[in-house]
Amino acid sequence: MDAPLTVSQVAERSGFAPSALRYYEAQDLLEAERTDGGQRRYRRDVLRRLAFIAAAKHVGLTLDEIRAALDLLPDGRTPTKRDWQRISRSWRDRLDAEIAALEDLRDGLDGCIGCGCLSLSSCAISNPDDQSARRGPGAVFLPAPLHPDPAA
Repeated sequence: MDAPLTVSQVAERSGFAPSALRYYEAQDLLEAERTDGGQRRYRRDVLRRLAFIAAAKHVGLTLDEIRAALDLLPDGRTPTKRDWQRISRSWRDRLDAEIAALEDLRDGLDGCIGCGCLSLSSCAISNPDDQSARRGPGAVFLPAPLHPDPAA
């Protein structure tokens, strides 16, 4: 069996900061064993689990959604290729919606940045008297997949 990895080794190999590794462990996304001195040691397959987390974050999944996907795996094991294919298939519709929203954003960039701030001359027409403030904070005119409801 290969020797377990230290926090710094996992951070270097995965690209995640040590603080992120500790946070993910606290969130039950990762498991670490402890040495007699209390130092964390990770099995090497944690790198695949971290790659899964990184990919899921790039898709836009929340940590709760990532945890739910990982919880589908028996005994908290690392995703296999078959697991990855099954789980990532469920993200396809979400990605398609985000791609369409980004295309809409790209195509409308020269007219509005989506913020509703009244700072562009066209905003006086599309947002008279700052009526968009009722829609909530942030870039309220962005397509929904790019501007999720903060109350949700």
